[in-house]
Amino acid sequence: MGRVTVPRRVLRLRGGVPSHRPDTLAAEEPMEIRVGGRPLTVTMRTPGGDFDLAAGFLVSEGVLHRADEVAGIRYCAGATADGGNTYNVVDVALAPGVAAPDASLERNFYTTSSCGLCGKASLDAVRTTAAWTVAEDRLRVSPHLLSALPDRLRAAQKVFDSTGGLHAAGLFDADGRLLCLREDVGRHNAVDKVVGHALREGLLPLRETVLMVSGRASFELVQKAVMAGIPLLAAVSAPSSLAVDLAEESGLTLVGFLRGDSMNVYTGADRIDTADQPGDTDRAPGPARTV
Repeated sequence: MGRVTVPRRVLRLRGGVPSHRPDTLAAEEPMEIRVGGRPLTVTMRTPGGDFDLAAGFLVSEGVLHRADEVAGIRYCAGATADGGNTYNVVDVALAPGVAAPDASLERNFYTTSSCGLCGKASLDAVRTTAAWTVAEDRLRVSPHLLSALPDRLRAAQKVFDSTGGLHAAGLFDADGRLLCLREDVGRHNAVDKVVGHALREGLLPLRETVLMVSGRASFELVQKAVMAGIPLLAAVSAPSSLAVDLAEESGLTLVGFLRGDSMNVYTGADRIDTADQPGDTDRAPGPARTV
C-alpha cells in the first residue's frame, strides 16, 4: 500500500508470554496546502487522495464551490532543501476570477473549539459562507437503511483491516449505495477527501445523500457536510453540543450513536421515515448512552 502504511517490529505480550512480530501502522505525514503558490495551512494526514483533500478543505472554507473554479492541482517539486519532492506539499491553482483565501488566516479559520471564536461567531461564519442550503433537501430514509450503513462503511475500509488505526467517511445515496469512501488518521481529512472528490467530479451540491463517519460528530464535520450540501450526517458515536446547534440552525439531519438498529436523532427528524416503526414516545427517556 506504499506510503499509506508503515511496517514496524513490535514486542507482543499474550498472557505474559513475549514474542517479536511485524506490525502494520497507518502512515501519518504532514501535508502543506498552498493556493497559487502561497502557503495556507498544514494538516497531518494519511498520504493518498491528497488532491481531493486539498480541494475538499477549500470547499469547507468557502473558497471553492464548482469544479471549474480549479485550474489545476499539483505536487510541488523542490519541497526539500536538496530539491527533492516529498509529495507532502500540494499547490492549488484557482481559475481566473476566483478569490483566493485571506493569506493571514490559518487552518480551521472558524471550525474548531480551539480557533478562538465563540460559538455564535462560528455558527454565523458557516451561515454566511455556505453556498447552498440543506434545509429544503427532499431526502427521506428509513431507520432500517441507516442501521445498515456502519457495516457497509466498515466492510469497505481496506486499510483499516491491516492497521486498525484509520477513520473513515463514506458517502451514500438515498438507497444506501456507497458512492465514495475515504480513510485517514483524521476524521476531518477523511471527510475533506470525500468532498474534494465530489467537487472534482462536478457533483456538488451533494443533494439527497448521507455522510457516514466512523467516529464522533464534531462541529467541524457538521460544517463540512453543510458546506458540501449534504443533508444528513450519521456517526457511530456522539455529537458535540455545538455540532447539534449548527445542524439545527442549518436544517441538517444529525444522527449519533448509530449502532445496529439503535440511534439517536438530534436534529432534522422529519427526514427519518418512522411510519412503520413501533413507538414508545410515552415512556420516560433513559440515561444518555456513552462511549
